[in-house]
Amino acid sequence: ELKPEDVAAYTNRGVAKSKLDDYYGAIADYSRAIELKPENVTAYTNRGAAKFLLGDYYGAIADSIRAIELKPDFAEAYLLRGIAKSELGDYDGAEADRKRAIELNPALK
Repeated sequence: ELKPEDVAAYTNRGVAKSKLDDYYGAIADYSRAIELKPENVTAYTNRGAAKFLLGDYYGAIADSIRAIELKPDFAEAYLLRGIAKSELGDYDGAEADRKRAIELNPALK
């Protein structure tokens, strides 16, 4: 509230809320960070993860797609999208995303 235009503050508060299992609150903070800085890849991916944890797999995929559009080599976005696709029964798409994530970041293996 003291710095209503501080993108990092909203992103960090979203992380804190996620750790407290306040996924709706986290989504609100990530959304505000995105409003302030639409190219915030981390906020898209984190918001997608919060949506995933609430069972909104399509929302998680949409946020992952936007993160990938902004940063095509962001492995974590591929991984999240793959996990969400798996939940929706798109096992081929999930495997392709998992392989791409590992290709970009072998530590995810």
